[in-house]
Amino acid sequence: MNYIVDPGLYALGEPDKNSPVLVTSNYKMSFDFLRQAMSGRSAWILSLDTRGINVWCAAGKGTFGTHELVRRIAASDLKNLVTHRDLILPQLGAPGIAAHLVKQLSGFKVHYGPVLAKDIPVYLDTGMKATPDMRRKDFPLEERMALIPIELLDALKATIIAIPVLLIIIGLSGSEGFIENIVTDGAVPIIAIMGAVISGAVLNPILLPYLPGRAFTTKGFTIGILTALFLLPLSGFNIYTVKGIATICAWFLIISSISAFLAMNFTGASTYTSLSGVRKEMKWALPLEIGTGLIGLAVWVFSRFAL
Repeated sequence: MNYIVDPGLYALGEPDKNSPVLVTSNYKMSFDFLRQAMSGRSAWILSLDTRGINVWCAAGKGTFGTHELVRRIAASDLKNLVTHRDLILPQLGAPGIAAHLVKQLSGFKVHYGPVLAKDIPVYLDTGMKATPDMRRKDFPLEERMALIPIELLDALKATIIAIPVLLIIIGLSGSEGFIENIVTDGAVPIIAIMGAVISGAVLNPILLPYLPGRAFTTKGFTIGILTALFLLPLSGFNIYTVKGIATICAWFLIISSISAFLAMNFTGASTYTSLSGVRKEMKWALPLEIGTGLIGLAVWVFSRFAL
């Protein structure tokens, strides 16, 4: 998780005073994609200190920002290295940059290049003109699926802690011995928790455009509810007893809340959320997700010890 390059000015190829100046973050993957796109060409690359965060996220957080850009221009003595006063910034960095202030404070004019680094050569060859396609970023299935492993890995870290705790509760709360209780009833929480994780971290990204609602939390609750409806009938709970009904309701709440939380977390991996929008969603979604999960957990513990 420490994937950075040192911020500063880099020479790609053999740049001179007329070579373009390309601005990026110091997240190594962003830096390397830019270098790859400009293979065989000469340019200056100005890497801002975004604390190892990519351009899109850093712009939303403010680290890919106006004052950092102005500071790097001065620190690199850029005015004496190039005769022109043009900077080419990635389009997705625009939320963090006030172009008029950059011009006022540094004398350099900001030009927003295409969304994708691979389009920069054509952009340069056509006199820094971007086509409509260069200005648009879609979010196809293969890109959403590419993000699943890291989302799943983060979710599994918490799962490794949660499942043993639930198994201990089961062992202490049944009518038989500790081990016998786990053997008899331990499969349900494992399947339920893993189902919730897969729902929020795997199914949600795959089905993202087709799930209802604009908020990621709404999408997560939807796929979580569907997952619970699929898993719980397989659990063998007796729906004609109070304990069976309570247990079903408990896991229904737990699965949907975990799925919703993981789906909301995916906002950081999407191509179209904004910092203000995420904050607005979290303000109502986090209390709802935490509250739903805690109620479900409380009902399940009560059903284990009191019913």
